[in-house]
Amino acid sequence: MIRTLRLDPQGNQHLGGSEQIDLWRTEGGMLWVDLQSEVKADETNILESLGCHQLAIQDAQRDRHPPKIEQFHDSTFVLYRGIATFNSELEHEAQTIAFFINPTLLITRHPQEATSVERLFNEQGAALLKAGPGHLALKVMHTSAGIYLESLLEFEARLSDVEDTLLERGSDELMKELVYYRSRLVKLRRLFNYHKNITDELRGDEFSSIAYTDDAMSHAINDLHDRFDRLYTMAQMFYDICGDLIDGYISISSHQLNRTMQVLTVITAIFIPLGFLAGLYGMNFDHMPELHMANGYYVLLSVMGTIAVGLLALFRRMRWL
Repeated sequence: MIRTLRLDPQGNQHLGGSEQIDLWRTEGGMLWVDLQSEVKADETNILESLGCHQLAIQDAQRDRHPPKIEQFHDSTFVLYRGIATFNSELEHEAQTIAFFINPTLLITRHPQEATSVERLFNEQGAALLKAGPGHLALKVMHTSAGIYLESLLEFEARLSDVEDTLLERGSDELMKELVYYRSRLVKLRRLFNYHKNITDELRGDEFSSIAYTDDAMSHAINDLHDRFDRLYTMAQMFYDICGDLIDGYISISSHQLNRTMQVLTVITAIFIPLGFLAGLYGMNFDHMPELHMANGYYVLLSVMGTIAVGLLALFRRMRWL
């Protein structure tokens, strides 16, 4: 699917398809071309006809490629990891959004529907395009980062609930959930670090279409950088919290196991001497010294009781009980 948003030299907005590209070439103005799920060969022809570099097109069409930014002649190429779906459980489906930016043209290319692009195309697209394709590209990324942020803030509430439940009645199911969250947070942290590095590079002066020169552009770049820095910090913080909760649960479980083993050790220590005496006098020999002792049974019970009480008193003094 190809759709276009064109601003003519008078500032009038025109929505359409590929016909707006021809009008832009003849009349001038600003143009936003959005490519989604387009046939690869047709997509390549469109991008080449609009002056996109072949290497940039190849990177944009790869199924998996880390986020990056490059300068090609008078065009800036940005690969951004956008969002197809994302929720408060950190279940997300990311997709690569490619931006081809020059002073009068913005091309966005993505394989599936991109939430950030959809939000801006019809609502604010014309106003943002009027400010410049660079501003528009930054706004798309900023909107996408906002969606990440909303879901992470919702996840913070879920993590707080898990923490309270784990302290009150921890279970292996909660442990599995925390391990799952940690694996998701590792991926998100790596992703946000890529994007933070892109905004770091944008602060230089080597990218002509997103130049860090005028106040409006520098403010937009700084704002985007702060948002990705916050996302990276939050992902790292939540990762550490999940790790602390897992370690805490393991420590509590180990302590409970130690207490159980301690009680079993005390019981075993008490019954070993009693079992020895019972075994000793349970032997079938005719000439045992205490065999015909009138009160031998009660003496032995008294000795066994004294040993048991004495060991209990000793263990209590040692605070094992």
